[in-house]
Amino acid sequence: MLFPTITFAIFFLVVYVANWLLMPRLRLWKWTLIAASYVFYGWWDWRLVLLLVGATLVNQALGVQIYRARVSPSSGVAAKRLLIAAVAANLVTLGVFKYFDFFTVNLNDVLGAFGLGAPLPLLQVLLPVGISFLVFRMLTYVIDIYRGELAPAPWLDYAVYTAFFPYLLAGPIARAREFLPQLTSPRDPRAVDAPRAFLLILVGLAKKLLIADYLATNLVNGLFASPQQYSSWETLWGICAYSVQIYCDFSAYSDIAIGISLLLGFELPANFDAPYTARALQDFWRRWHITLSSWLRDYLYIPLGGNRKGRGRTYANLVITFLLGGLWHGAAWTFVLWGGMHGVGLAVERARSDMRRRRGLPEPGRTVGARALQRAAVFAFVSVAWVFFRAESIGSAFAVLWRLVAGLGSIGENVTLTVAGLTVLGVAMQYVPRRLSERCEAGLGRIGWVGQGVLLALALFLIDTLGPPGAAEFLYFKF
Repeated sequence: MLFPTITFAIFFLVVYVANWLLMPRLRLWKWTLIAASYVFYGWWDWRLVLLLVGATLVNQALGVQIYRARVSPSSGVAAKRLLIAAVAANLVTLGVFKYFDFFTVNLNDVLGAFGLGAPLPLLQVLLPVGISFLVFRMLTYVIDIYRGELAPAPWLDYAVYTAFFPYLLAGPIARAREFLPQLTSPRDPRAVDAPRAFLLILVGLAKKLLIADYLATNLVNGLFASPQQYSSWETLWGICAYSVQIYCDFSAYSDIAIGISLLLGFELPANFDAPYTARALQDFWRRWHITLSSWLRDYLYIPLGGNRKGRGRTYANLVITFLLGGLWHGAAWTFVLWGGMHGVGLAVERARSDMRRRRGLPEPGRTVGARALQRAAVFAFVSVAWVFFRAESIGSAFAVLWRLVAGLGSIGENVTLTVAGLTVLGVAMQYVPRRLSERCEAGLGRIGWVGQGVLLALALFLIDTLGPPGAAEFLYFKF
């Protein structure tokens, strides 16, 4: 069930009405949210609901046991063993569904190179939609309980947290300690920030249908399928267009998820903050997929030692964190290489900053021109790395990059004025001041519910008219 569809609109209307009618009856309200979320998830494949229920029961049981072990006189060893069991259970689940065949194929290749044995069997199991996001939410819960930052939630609350349909498939990765307190008491529907919610949903739909899907259909998909047919000029635009496509596609899902959650009375964390305005890779990762980068920092980078064990260990921790972050995105060496590029880039950036600090040199970017060059350099690096993220194989990625120099001499016909304009718009919109969107929210608030409904209907009509027929699946569903 995709957000930009009539099916979801009808589904959400029913859930919206039931949500506010039943909220005063907390227990029934929670059961309704769980049922709605299971219907939403099961829409893809009913078997996925069994995985969701099983993961919820196992992690809640382990969370309760970890808490009891922690607060008992003989805490420590028992709690740690239970945490290891919980982490292992989640990672094994992720590994079986997402990585088993990947590692089996690579092991078969290694054994075949030495002439050892018959090929190992492949599972070829269904990849559950959004399983990586689900596992990260589960891990957050049990780890925070072990750290003493969270007490186990009631079973019903935890089931809502794991299955809440707006963020179920592609985030944001809401942490239990952020989400669970919102289930403790009813809220006033008149206090809902409807203007902000409507604006998020409208902007999200526009980014997805008018920019991301258009660029994918009219340039990006063709370039990555048959790069040899594209000139250097078209390849350059195609690489930039994919940078815009993945931003507009993924941030659109986050915007819509946050918007519909607001309409239901829930506040979700922000996931994007104009990432292509970043002047450094570290700044980029503070702005891109914020809930993932903060998760990797708090649950992987810092436990590895962070920056507390010397410069060399800091650089190694950055590389390891992003190699694993790349692998989290998908079972392919392209994702590992993409993560490694960012890890090495961050380590180099950190080493240069350390060197400047030791020499007493000021940080670069003190002039407008220098800051513009920094932003251009970060965008160029990120865009080249996206090529490996998008390509089907490392060889295919290099085939695309090779066209930057091998396709000289022809401009081609694939970079239309619309494609170029939307690519530029996708970057330029990130430079729009926050105060402008705040003014739009305030203006929506002043026209009342009727005016908001009319404006929303007109905007949806325009998006449907101008956008391509049908909505493509969100890119991050496969992660």
